Amino acid sequence: MRYLWPRVCVLGSAAFGSLLWSQKKTESDQDTSSSSCAETNPSSPYELKLVQVLFRHGARTPLKSIPDVIEAEWVPTLLEPPAHCHINYVVTDLHGGPKPPAPVEDSYRKNTLTGGTFPGQLTTVGMQQLYELGKRLRRKYIEETHFLSSTFSPAEVYVRSTNIVRTIESAKCLVAGLFQQKQKDPVPILTTEAESEILYPNYYGCKLLKILGSHRWAESSTLPDIAADLQSIQSALGIPAHQHVDFILIRDDMVARETHGLPCPAVLDTWRNKVEKRAVDMICHVYEPSKRENLQLCVGPLLHILLSNIDEKVQATSSEPNRKLFLYSAHDTTLIPCLMALGVFDMMWPPYAADLTFELHQHRQTNQSYVKVSYVGQDLLIPGCSGVYCPLEEFKQALSGYTLSSELYKSLCDSTEELSKP
Repeated sequence: MRYLWPRVCVLGSAAFGSLLWSQKKTESDQDTSSSSCAETNPSSPYELKLVQVLFRHGARTPLKSIPDVIEAEWVPTLLEPPAHCHINYVVTDLHGGPKPPAPVEDSYRKNTLTGGTFPGQLTTVGMQQLYELGKRLRRKYIEETHFLSSTFSPAEVYVRSTNIVRTIESAKCLVAGLFQQKQKDPVPILTTEAESEILYPNYYGCKLLKILGSHRWAESSTLPDIAADLQSIQSALGIPAHQHVDFILIRDDMVARETHGLPCPAVLDTWRNKVEKRAVDMICHVYEPSKRENLQLCVGPLLHILLSNIDEKVQATSSEPNRKLFLYSAHDTTLIPCLMALGVFDMMWPPYAADLTFELHQHRQTNQSYVKVSYVGQDLLIPGCSGVYCPLEEFKQALSGYTLSSELYKSLCDSTEELSKP
């Protein structure tokens, strides 16, 4: 069981991409031993009813290279898809219509990295990471528990992704690993318009979030401790003082290189831990813990959907009564705000292919509903919950300060008059 840090607040790379695009466009009581065997033991008091998985895309090319530093060679061969990741799939909007425009993806393709590839693209390493995550889910939900059918069925499995190539491809690779390419029909991967996206903090679609975040983002690199360390690392790397760089950019390029075995500037060896810490410090400053509305606007609509899926299963009101699994292919900026709202963010950046899983269980004798949450395969004890198997009402109460219906979200996003000042 993971006992993690208390609530803090965050912004990150995919969300920042959305922000940049919008600016351009607009100028303990229960232990884990019992929980881990509950699904596999027929005598367990808990019966699994529904699984929802939020996951970060796999390893990718960097969003930007560190300026004035020798760049890595991001050659096209690093992006070749493994044969075992191939499935038949179709990308649609949320209603089954044509795939919407993808302005965030379009913004990546306006630039080319050294070596000839675009920024932010899923690599072969990343594809394999998601395939392995799919295999892990297969072991648990097909081979061990027989919860899911061994062949993909859209009646059982719902797949949604942000409208960005790396997350769409990540979803495809996860499904390939989960079902070992067994399918009768193409896998639908649903996306939505950028202005309606709720799988990352949406600075274009929510005016209030943009107002709240823009000032603090600009301010984050100027905080005394961060600014002093940034000046030192710029000097160590030989980056001119006038050149814009921040710890999140440095971390992004550094981690991408390390993951793919590409050379990093030697000086970063001694700076690695500091870069990690300062990147998280920057992000946490953007949405300070005391400002609940920031986190609400980042993740509230998504949490509302997760809880609605649970309620529909419990109350048997779903239009898809056979649905058992929801897959959401997203970003670090999906996972971090969710972990914060749950009160379990550990001040560590989510790795590529990290997953946050919500299981709905029903007690076999009392019929009471419980939610169990895990992060990268480890069960979490949620603050406000009496155990790892959290009674549904306790779970709802734990998230009650952060969930937002679509109507309330829209209303808050448009209420910018009193909060237009930083």
